[in-house]
Formats: sequence, C-alpha cells, structure tokens
Amino acid sequence: MTRRLEINEVSPRDGLQMEPVNVPTQAKIAFIDALSACGFSRIEVTSYTSPKAIPVLADAEAVMAGIKRVAGVKYTALVPNLRGMERAVDGRPDEINLVMSASETHNRANLRMTRAQSLATLQEVIRAAAGLNLPCNVSLSTAFGCPFDGEVDPEQVIGLAGLLADTGAAGITVCDTTGMAYPTQVARLCEQLQRAVPGLPLTIHLHNTRGMGLANALAAFDAGIDRFDGALGGLGGCPYAPGASGNVSTEELVHMFAAMGHDTGVALDALLAVVGSLSGVVGRPVSSQLAQAGPRLRRFAPPAWLAEKFTQ
Repeated sequence: MTRRLEINEVSPRDGLQMEPVNVPTQAKIAFIDALSACGFSRIEVTSYTSPKAIPVLADAEAVMAGIKRVAGVKYTALVPNLRGMERAVDGRPDEINLVMSASETHNRANLRMTRAQSLATLQEVIRAAAGLNLPCNVSLSTAFGCPFDGEVDPEQVIGLAGLLADTGAAGITVCDTTGMAYPTQVARLCEQLQRAVPGLPLTIHLHNTRGMGLANALAAFDAGIDRFDGALGGLGGCPYAPGASGNVSTEELVHMFAAMGHDTGVALDALLAVVGSLSGVVGRPVSSQLAQAGPRLRRFAPPAWLAEKFTQ
C-alpha cells in the first residue's frame, strides 16, 4: 500500500551551521528558494541562536525576510529560548523547532544547561508560543545514544516526550545525533513513542555516521513513522558531539522511498539538480552516492561497436 510521507529538509540550518565558510545571505536565500521548488513538506530555514554561538547563521532575520514562500511548504526555524522566540516572531515561521538532549552530559555540553533547566525553558517557550498560535516542535537529541554517556534509557526519551506533549508541543523529533542508532533499536523506540504519545506527530532525524542511515529510516518507516528529516548531500553534524558526521542524505531518502512506491511529494530530478549546485554554495566538493550514480533506472548509451556486431 502506498503511503504519503513528509520529508523535512534541514540543510539550510543543520547543514550550513557546520560549514567552515560563511555562506552569503543572498546565496542562502537562493538555495532555500531552489529547495522550495522541490516539493518538501518543511524546510528548516535558519536558527535564532545567539550570533556569537553560531555566527554563520547570524543573518536569520534577513534570510527569513528574503525567501520566496511556496504554498504547501512550512518554513521553520530553530529557537533556543524565549528570547529566540521573540526574535523569530517577526520572521513569520510556520513552526519553531526547540531542542534539548535526552542525555544529561550532551545537554550540558550543547546547551550549557541541565536537562531539568532545558525542560523548564522549553515549556516556557511552548506556553508563550501558544498565545501567538505558533506551533512548537521539539527535537530530542541523543535519543539513541550519547557520545559521553553511552546508552540512553528509552524511558528517558519517552518521559521527556510525554512531558512536552502535555505542555502543548505540536510534534516530537527523535534524533540520532551522532549516528549511534541501529535498526531494531529504532523500530522499538518508534513503536514505544507512538504508544506513549498517540496522535502526536513524530519525526525521525538520522545521521549516517556509521553507514546505517537508510537502514534506520526503513526501520522507522516499518514501525509506522511517516515524517523524516534529511539534509541535501548529507550535510550537517553536531559541534558538541565528538565523532558526529552528516545527516542522512535527503536525495537518497527520497530515492529509496520512491523506488518502494511511496509518495514523498519531492521531485527527485529537481532535487538532484540542487545537489549539483551545492558545492558552489558551500565552497567545497559535496555529493552523495546517489548524486554520483544517478537514479536506479538511469540509462546509458550502449557501446558503439554493438551496432556493428549485431545488425538485428
């Protein structure tokens, strides 16, 4: 049976924040406009984090003001706290994304707060945003393992998701921040979360650090998940997670699900054209296995000598 999936593109925020170059504002806007034409459900445009913390995204206001919005695409932004939400409001995001870690040490390293402090901060933002009719999705980092603390108890993830859902979160994203997840683990946690917070939209955010990104996406899909984050060309990572590498490649997610007969809404040819321009955006070679090989039914001209040898 064909399923309709939502593909959320996170490279303008999650990807570009990890690049050593500062991509000019107009180049970011052109990049996002090109993505808007591909058919994504959501595009994470930028982050309203302190410019001192992430200087390459210091132009959040200008980027949000400059993009050409396409009907049917939700434009989101990451917000760290109440001050960030107040900055974001003028940019008219369709949704804001909040973040905290499921593991204590990563939360302290990444956000400079304990988990209890982060939870209180996010609940404050969710309640304030409700008064503005601004939906809040919450991303739970290190849900499948922490580079500092090791295994993460699924009950910690489920407990946080429940508290945030009760506060009014519009959705939860379960993040494999450093690519520690494996398929049976992903399936099990996705099933548990769907039982714990029934009806709340769940998104899976995967990294391909250990080559299991697509396998984990398929495990989540088989467990009933219909929303997936990806980053074009596998961009991204985490500055506060040793060993982290890029996100699962969006084009490879789209290609896999399309080959299986499912509808992502994303035009693969248009997407691959944007991938082809990505190296020029970030100033270094960027590609993926799919971008190099082409879709599975890509055709090549046969050798010229065949026509001479086989006349019929």
